[in-house]
Amino acid sequence: MQTYAGINALSDFQRKKLLKQFQAKGVNVKDITAEYVHFADINGRLARETEQQLHELLSYGEEYTAKREGRQLIIVPRFGTISPWSSKATDIARNSGLKQVKRVERGVIYYIDSVKPFDRNVVEPLLHDRMTETVIKGLKAAGDLFKQAQPKPLEVIERDKSALQEANTRLGLALADDEVDYLHSAFTELQRDPTDVELMMFGVVNSEHCRHKIFNADWYIDGKKQPKSLFKMIRNTYENSSTDILSAYSDNAAILKGAPAQQLQPNTTDHVYNYKEKTDNIVIKVETHNHPTAIAPFPGAATGSGGEIRDEGATGRGAKPKMGLAGYNVSSLNIPGYSQPWEKPYGKPSGVASPLDIMIEGPLGAAAFNNEFGRPNLVGYFRSLEQQHNKEVWGYHKPIMVAGGVGTIEDANVDKHTLYEGVQLVVLGGPSMLIGLGGGAASSMQKGASDESLDFASVQRGNAEMQRRVQEVISACASLSEDNPIISI
Repeated sequence: MQTYAGINALSDFQRKKLLKQFQAKGVNVKDITAEYVHFADINGRLARETEQQLHELLSYGEEYTAKREGRQLIIVPRFGTISPWSSKATDIARNSGLKQVKRVERGVIYYIDSVKPFDRNVVEPLLHDRMTETVIKGLKAAGDLFKQAQPKPLEVIERDKSALQEANTRLGLALADDEVDYLHSAFTELQRDPTDVELMMFGVVNSEHCRHKIFNADWYIDGKKQPKSLFKMIRNTYENSSTDILSAYSDNAAILKGAPAQQLQPNTTDHVYNYKEKTDNIVIKVETHNHPTAIAPFPGAATGSGGEIRDEGATGRGAKPKMGLAGYNVSSLNIPGYSQPWEKPYGKPSGVASPLDIMIEGPLGAAAFNNEFGRPNLVGYFRSLEQQHNKEVWGYHKPIMVAGGVGTIEDANVDKHTLYEGVQLVVLGGPSMLIGLGGGAASSMQKGASDESLDFASVQRGNAEMQRRVQEVISACASLSEDNPIISI
């Protein structure tokens, strides 16, 4: 492993922001500086000229000129993961002819000049994301970044109800009592115990977030059963007026009939761009990412937009995202020094970010993902509401984060094809971790019913660069129209 440092990692406004956060936590810090440190996993020894080339590639941005004084904290990507930065930097190194470079990773060394010793347990959460980063004690420990860990074995869980209830709480599965009874009955009939993977997937797929069980439930008003569930009421508009709607409630996004348009597309043989006339149907999608944005506003809102972009591209046999929107409903902001007549300090539930933090970090997260993916976010809204009725306080403590967008899809790709036995399944993108896989279950719980660490673990972390690469593959296949090799996404 080769190590290279010397690039400034903090802008002036980031440094000032951190100092304010330290003060808010009661940590008396005079100053903080930081530099990037790069770790290169090399196959063999590099020739002097090759090492110089690698050093030049890693010498970007502003040079770190501050003194390396004070207490050090070294933050690196979480062991066993590959960071979004690494996936880009490694490709750049290889495309520059550095074939001996197996992988490049990046960390940050913080130098904290404090008046007196501070509690690392207070400072560390302000400087790193515990789900995607690790604090190490020395640079040599960074060598573990490149170790290949062995997968953990399946955990078999007894099928009796008490063991299933314990797993339900420990894994954050959000199973209701009748669902635990169902699992107990099903595995008793199968005469075997379930694995943790089976229970995790049941919890995700069967969650309210995915199944919409409440929206599909019977609906009573004044004791009288209504003819339509909430979901049927939502679909009622489409059922009564479906003209020019090619797809609704059956795919990742809806499709409206479009018009013929000239599209600039590359020829698959000579890669020369030419205009082709094709029908540009309209893909539309809106969803929410409320729970993740409440727990961790920046990554929550970022992956709200990222998930919506993904769903647009994965419509039919491949579509192309074009523009986006983002919206936010929160409780009163209570901006320090800028209080408003209608605002009162009611407080907020524990475990969720403040409305002000959500409105600072959330829009930055959504904008960052849109920008890094390469799709303009052109529309947005924001509103706040918090009021007391009798002795109850009502407000958007758990915010509404709306992510939406518009894309295009041609006629040949509107309908997914039927899968058949022996079809090849291809997984595109970065590594899949527990982050996000528990999100459907976590967001289906009452706030406070789950362990806070499981809530935090359910928030995905975005990799817009990787998602853009996946979209390029989808777009290339979809441009082949009837010859599109994709059967279904």
